[in-house]
Amino acid sequence: MPISVVIADDQEMVRTGFRMILESQPDIEVLDDVTDGAAALEAVERLQPDVLLLDIRMPEPDGLEVTRRLAERAATHPELHDRPRIVIVTTFDLDEYVHAALHGGACGFLLKDASPALLVEGVRAAAAGDALVSPAITLRLLRTMAPTAGRSAKAPSEPLTDREEQVVCALATGRTNAEIADELFVSLSTVKTHLANVQAKLAARNRVEIAAWAWESGLATGG
Repeated sequence: MPISVVIADDQEMVRTGFRMILESQPDIEVLDDVTDGAAALEAVERLQPDVLLLDIRMPEPDGLEVTRRLAERAATHPELHDRPRIVIVTTFDLDEYVHAALHGGACGFLLKDASPALLVEGVRAAAAGDALVSPAITLRLLRTMAPTAGRSAKAPSEPLTDREEQVVCALATGRTNAEIADELFVSLSTVKTHLANVQAKLAARNRVEIAAWAWESGLATGG
């Protein structure tokens, strides 16, 4: 089955461009493109897409509020299996937007000037339960979180094992599951098991929250 996508952005050129890029891929199907937050919520309810590409600054409710409402919906309706996976795609890479989106439940954050290949990769990663954040944003987050390492990070319900810490450190520096497996000389299924265990210990909703915790706790920076 192809990955089903809904695009929500108030700029027609952006919606058209994203649709052309995604529909050129044999494994991706764009179900609809809409212009505001209310239409995005309606389209999600009606179409149940795998992935929602969501702008932040658009008519009410904005993308951050849409993200919050869908996260709340997933929490109260577990039968929905946390669908859709939300990927924020925006012109604005302000730190407060990045933090709000990722902590609100989004599993990706890309800039609108990202390459077509990165956009496609972000959609595929989200559909697979993975996450992708623009490399430039990731590096800046590392820099901005490092000075406050250890001050705001919540404690896990159980201590992470040495191997779990290694997996989390690799994840926080942008490695995919396959890259982590190669780097640590373990199987892909082993990496997924470690991440599932860490996610439970941190009560994290997705791998982006795990990475954010790694930065905030100082684990990713050796703090």
